[in-house]
Amino acid sequence: MRRRRAVALTIAGAVLVAGAVVGGCKSCDEKSGSDAGTSPTTLLTNEQAAQVLAKVGDKTITLGDYTAALEHMDQFDRLRYQSPERRKELLDEMITVELLAMEATAKGYDKDPLAQQELRAILRDAMLAEARKGVVTPAEVPESEVRAWFEAHRDEYKDPERRRVSVVVLASAAEAEAVLSAATADKPDKVVESARWGELVRGKSLDPQARANVPIDLAGDLGIVSPPGDPRGDNPRVPAEVRAAVFAVDALGGVHDKVVASENRFFVVRLTQKIPPHERSYEEAERTIRVKLAQDKLRAKEDELIAELKKDVKVEIDEAALATVKVTGAPSGAPAPSSAPASSLPSLSDAGR
Repeated sequence: MRRRRAVALTIAGAVLVAGAVVGGCKSCDEKSGSDAGTSPTTLLTNEQAAQVLAKVGDKTITLGDYTAALEHMDQFDRLRYQSPERRKELLDEMITVELLAMEATAKGYDKDPLAQQELRAILRDAMLAEARKGVVTPAEVPESEVRAWFEAHRDEYKDPERRRVSVVVLASAAEAEAVLSAATADKPDKVVESARWGELVRGKSLDPQARANVPIDLAGDLGIVSPPGDPRGDNPRVPAEVRAAVFAVDALGGVHDKVVASENRFFVVRLTQKIPPHERSYEEAERTIRVKLAQDKLRAKEDELIAELKKDVKVEIDEAALATVKVTGAPSGAPAPSSAPASSLPSLSDAGR
């Protein structure tokens, strides 16, 4: 599998070089006078762009190809190639990629399904990059649009009270009752100091993290939750019954007066922190709204491209064949998958970022 991956990336590297060739030639063809811009490839004349820097068999690497490869780099990576020695290294790298790609193609590695998937991914990214041209950045989203979205979703910026919960996890109700009694002995108000609680967690809890090297006041900590029923406050480590119990405790440091059962485990529950409710202002929410709206516009452009392509290309899916695919190899005791489709392929909006 490792060898197949290496072969796929070799072929993919060749396509990147080819992409640089296309980018360089396109820029050269579109050059029209001194106002063509400051892009490296547009600063070359057609004659300069066609100048051959290296021959690899019957393939050539031109000055236009080389300059386009530089142009497609991140600006900080490009700074590495300011010296003549480093620029020669880049040309050597391009030659190496061409040699490996030629040999891999000769051996038929370009027909390997993984290699073809890598190639399709590169071509996909190129198409999506073209579709994204002209999409506004978060800073360019009109303020009127941002404010309108904020006003229409004010409830989403009203944070309820949230609470931090700590637990001792036991295997039986009897054990849990014993721990609850030990925690609240001589504590009529059920408020337990951190030292006593921490010792109970480390000595009794079944949670694998109970004996982690953390401060005593964080022993048994499961994190923060919002009130039951608030979807924004879900915490996968906190069962619903425990979440409800911690909101039934009044005082900080207080222990719920009953053992809480959930999925064959038993919990003694303690409240360790209260975070008061807060309504975020427009100024606090503005940045996240701008990012969301810009991403929505980007996805809309991608969806528009896919919709246009589907008008010309008929897509058919064999649902029966798809149903025969089995995914194996999950470790014993692993949680059941969610209803969301699992895929190793990135979403369109994640591609090329």
